[in-house]
Amino acid sequence: MKMIKGIFFVLLFYFLGQLISYLIDGFVPGSIIGMLLLFAALHFKAVKPDSVSDVANAFTKNMAVFFIPAGVGLMGSFGLLSKFWYSILIVCSVSTALVIVVVALIQQHMENHREKRRKK
Repeated sequence: MKMIKGIFFVLLFYFLGQLISYLIDGFVPGSIIGMLLLFAALHFKAVKPDSVSDVANAFTKNMAVFFIPAGVGLMGSFGLLSKFWYSILIVCSVSTALVIVVVALIQQHMENHREKRRKK
């Protein structure tokens, strides 16, 4: 029963996100909006984390399955990818480096903030 409740919440927020995305003409993907809505609901305790933990664990353990369609799509575009591989490699490298730097700065800021709260 707990798993069904978790699936319900995940799908509910996914469909809400899709609806909002449709209303704003797809400016932001519905899955992203739904994920943000679920995060907000968990943060403000509108949804208990225990309600979705089993489903989240199942999705995380089987995450490789979700990459299969993307991989097949990439193989279908091999001609285009082989033409622009150098540009793609540069963009991926720069964006990866930026993500690492931003995550490191945010983590450092959060740790400093936590340390200041402990000293009070």
